[in-house]
Amino acid sequence: MKKIFTLTLLLMSIVLTAQESEETEVKKAFTFGGSVDAYFQTNLTSSDQAIFGDGGDEFQSFGTSFADETGFALGMANIIAAYETGKVGAVADLVFGPRGDAAVGGYNINQLYAYYNITENTKLTLGRFNTYLGYEVISPTGNFNYSTSYLFSNGPFSHVGLKADFTLSEDFSLMLAVMNPTDTNNNTTGDYAFGLQLGYSGQYLNVYYDSGVVLGYEIDYTGGFDISDDFYLGINGAYADNDGEGFYGAALYPQYSFSESFALGLRGEYFQNMSEFVEDDLSVIGLTLTGSYSVDNLTIKPELRMDSGSEDIFADSDLMPTKSLATFLVGAIYSF
Repeated sequence: MKKIFTLTLLLMSIVLTAQESEETEVKKAFTFGGSVDAYFQTNLTSSDQAIFGDGGDEFQSFGTSFADETGFALGMANIIAAYETGKVGAVADLVFGPRGDAAVGGYNINQLYAYYNITENTKLTLGRFNTYLGYEVISPTGNFNYSTSYLFSNGPFSHVGLKADFTLSEDFSLMLAVMNPTDTNNNTTGDYAFGLQLGYSGQYLNVYYDSGVVLGYEIDYTGGFDISDDFYLGINGAYADNDGEGFYGAALYPQYSFSESFALGLRGEYFQNMSEFVEDDLSVIGLTLTGSYSVDNLTIKPELRMDSGSEDIFADSDLMPTKSLATFLVGAIYSF
C-alpha cells in the first residue's frame, strides 16, 4: 500500500509538473510576420514625365503620402516580431522602402514598444507606436485603398511616449497618453503632447493636443457600420488647428464583398486646408475606386483615383496647370 501511495504521489507530481510546464509555454509566445508590396501607376490625365522636363526631379502626383511614383515602383518591406511572457511583452516593427521612409522619419522603425498588462482591463505601453487617429494606417495590409487620403497624410503617423488602455466595459474603452510631439523621436524642446481616445462599439472619438510645436490639436472621429453581411461603411472626420494653420474634412468608405476573394470599395473625401496666409484656402474632393482580389496571402488591388482641387494644383498632359488629376494603379501586397 505504501508503495502504491508513493507511486501515486509520484505520478501526480509528474502530471502537475507537466501541466505547470504547459501553462508556462502558453504564457510565452513568439510571433513573426509582415508584408511586402509594390505597384504600377500611370497618370490618365497628365504625362508621366518629370514636370520640369527631361532630367527634372519633380513628378506629377497627389498631395498625399505613399503611392506617389509613376511606372513600376516599390512600397515597403515590413517585418514584425513580437514576444510575450505572461503579462509583459514587446514588439519590434521594422520597415524598409519608400513607403516606410516617408512614414517613419528615420531608423527604419515603424513601431518599437514594450507593454505590461497590469490587469485584464488595464494595459501600459511605452515606446513608439502608430497613431490612434484616423481611419487609415501606414501598412497597406490595414487599408482597403492602396493610396491614402488627405486626412491621413496630414495627420500624425506615429507617437513616442507612454499610453494606458482601459477596457471599461464590453462596449466602452479609454486610452490616455503622454508623448513627444507627433512624429518626433528625439524630444529636444521639452514640449509634450497629450492624447485621448474614447471608444464605444467600434466608434472612436480621438483627441490630440500639443502646445503648438507641431500639430496644435486635432479632434478626430473614426468608425463604421455593417449595413449588411456584405456591405460595410467606414467613416472618418477630423479637424486640426495650430494657431490658424490646419485642416478639416471627412471621408466615407463604402465597401462591398462579392465573395470571399473579391471586394470593391470607394473612398469619397472632402479635404479643406486652412492657412491665415492664403486668402482662398485650398480644398480637394477625392474619389478612389479600389478592387481587392485575394489569392492565399497575395492581394491584388486595381485602383482608379481622381482628385479635383479648388485651385490649379495639378498639370495636364501638356504640363499646363489644371485643377484635377486622374490615375490608374495596380498594387500587389503579400502578407506572411
